[in-house]
Amino acid sequence: MSDPRAGDRIFLHGLTAECIIGFIDWERRVRQTVVLDIELPVDCTRAATSDEVAATLDYKRVAKRVLAYVAASEFKLVETLAHRVALLILEEFAVDWVRISLNKPGAVRHSRDVGVVIERTRADLASAGPPPADRT
Repeated sequence: MSDPRAGDRIFLHGLTAECIIGFIDWERRVRQTVVLDIELPVDCTRAATSDEVAATLDYKRVAKRVLAYVAASEFKLVETLAHRVALLILEEFAVDWVRISLNKPGAVRHSRDVGVVIERTRADLASAGPPPADRT
């Protein structure tokens, strides 16, 4: 089997949403900004030759779904939120692999932002348990 991380990719950089994120008491009461960068493997050959949007991954749909999920979420850790977003994408969109960079601007004094970068594959879905549900 070939490496799903090889080849063409679609990316979404700088998706910005507000959500409940953090474990300190005040963080549980206010919405904070998170910024996501998402990278998805897509074979762009058919879309490039046909020039038809139906031949590729609808990244606007991905963005809208991720932003809605993040806005409704309440997690303590950026690691958990990034993991759940990755599982959501793998579950709902036709991709075999995803890389998520999730930043929490201003979380650490004297740092522009902090965050995590994770990669997940379809194989990770089997060990992840039930699909991620929206948290409200």
